[in-house]
Amino acid sequence: MCGIIGIISEHDVAGRIVDGLRRLEYRGYDSAGVATIYNGENIGRRRAKG
Repeated sequence: MCGIIGIISEHDVAGRIVDGLRRLEYRGYDSAGVATIYNGENIGRRRAKG
């Protein structure tokens, strides 16, 4: 199983992403990843275990 959070916005969404990941935290997932688009064209990606 996986959990997916998607947010489309022109405003800062970091807090909303963290809140969404916290909600998924107790479902037994063993890793997490976040991909964001910044400066209109660059994709930043972070992954972590636990």
